Amino acid sequence: MLTMEEALKQSTVRFAEEEIVTGKVIEIRQKEVLVDIGYKSEGSISTNEFDEDDPPKVGDEVEVLIERLENREGMVELSHERAEFKQNWDKINSICQEGGRIKGKIKQAVRGGLIVNIGVEAFLPSSQIDVVPPRDLNALIGQKLEFKIVKLNSERQNIVLSRRELIEEERAGKRAEILKNMTPGVVIKRSMTW
Repeated sequence: MLTMEEALKQSTVRFAEEEIVTGKVIEIRQKEVLVDIGYKSEGSISTNEFDEDDPPKVGDEVEVLIERLENREGMVELSHERAEFKQNWDKINSICQEGGRIKGKIKQAVRGGLIVNIGVEAFLPSSQIDVVPPRDLNALIGQKLEFKIVKLNSERQNIVLSRRELIEEERAGKRAEILKNMTPGVVIKRSMTW
């Protein structure tokens, strides 16, 4: 039960749809997580919107996006995934323009390449995975690697990555270093990395 002071405090707070707010996890059910954002009713979020490796616990504070202030049942519709996406997209957009580098985790193999989680989902075409594209894309799932952003489309909110360009840049740097340090008459054994 709310005290009069808490009720007055809540009445001055304004909530708007598509706004990101901080909520407190108050209950975890089998398929949903109940979150209190300080509005007149709690909101529920599907459990699969949270990272299964780091599930929320009662009492945790989570960032959520208000999708609707009231549905048919009178509950607030919230999304943790959309809040993360919006925050991550803004962060990625500000720090990484085309040509920037970013770390990510390979999430899944799809037709034509891989989906990589860099805070938001990005696409890594098969031709950009390595100098010689691997035969088994599924073997790469779960790996955390560094990528180069080759295309960033803010309107469509999609990102295309390349791992191949980083490998080629690294190899070119090694070649240049070896050539710079070469002296006539010295025999150098070639390694397979360049």
